[in-house]
Amino acid sequence: MVQLAWIGLGNMGRGMCKNLVEKGNLTSPLILYNRTKARSDELAEKLGTDKTKVVESIQDAVKEAHIIFICLGDDAAVNAAVNAALEEDVNGKVIVDCSTVHPDTTNALEKQITAKGAEFVGMPVFGAPAMADAGSLVCVLAGAKSSIEKVKPYTTGVMGRADIDFLDEPAGNSTLLKVIGNTFIANMVESLSEGHALAEKTGLGTENLHKWIEQMFPGPYTAYSNRMLAGDYYKRDEPLFQVDLARKDVGHALDLAKSSGTNMPALQVVDAHLVKVQEHLGKKGDLPSIYGAVRQESKLKFENKD
Repeated sequence: MVQLAWIGLGNMGRGMCKNLVEKGNLTSPLILYNRTKARSDELAEKLGTDKTKVVESIQDAVKEAHIIFICLGDDAAVNAAVNAALEEDVNGKVIVDCSTVHPDTTNALEKQITAKGAEFVGMPVFGAPAMADAGSLVCVLAGAKSSIEKVKPYTTGVMGRADIDFLDEPAGNSTLLKVIGNTFIANMVESLSEGHALAEKTGLGTENLHKWIEQMFPGPYTAYSNRMLAGDYYKRDEPLFQVDLARKDVGHALDLAKSSGTNMPALQVVDAHLVKVQEHLGKKGDLPSIYGAVRQESKLKFENKD
């Protein structure tokens, strides 16, 4: 009987836990820990208190579990969680980090955790919170093949629709792909923002541009375009890709570019616009809020709706 625990219940984590409970063929309740306990209690009530177990500390979660999933917002939070986890005897356990952190952080965690006799898998995921809820994420797994095989029963068909595996490769290769992959998303949002601003200023109209986007780029491009035109980029109280986290990811990519001698000027433009989003919306800023910053530079209002 394999006991699972989950640490960190943000937008992504809640959806992933939902699918673990509903489709993971668990033989015991999923252990839940979140720094704000009310969030754990709320999710447990939603998923079923007979299918979940809320604990008071990371140490309590680790003590009872064989596989521990971590999904937190930044490197500092992940490091703190792992330090707390390693206060317990973790020999023979598997720790899986689903967070988006710097690859150097992931590689350091792998050394730290395996030195304590535990196994470690880096497993960031690609997809929005709605995809996490639907179980259609793409999971990127890196680490020892034997450790990855213990995690895969909970990925494709449960939390995700597909896996990308880096078997017997450094765990940091998973977050390296994640950080580079996120630059594609950031640049996509920048391109959409600039295109819509140009369409509005030239008289083509944003709806006409959107019709073309729907036909040429169904999927993420169309989804983000819809959010922009609906004003969702500034109306949300709880952003889907919070601006501080977006800047963290962009910062990791720019750091990798600098250390490897790679030039990423487009990403520098993205970061400058995210700074303006922070100034205008604060914590409510979202990745597609870049549209508002581009609009301002084009002598339009940040908000596209009255």
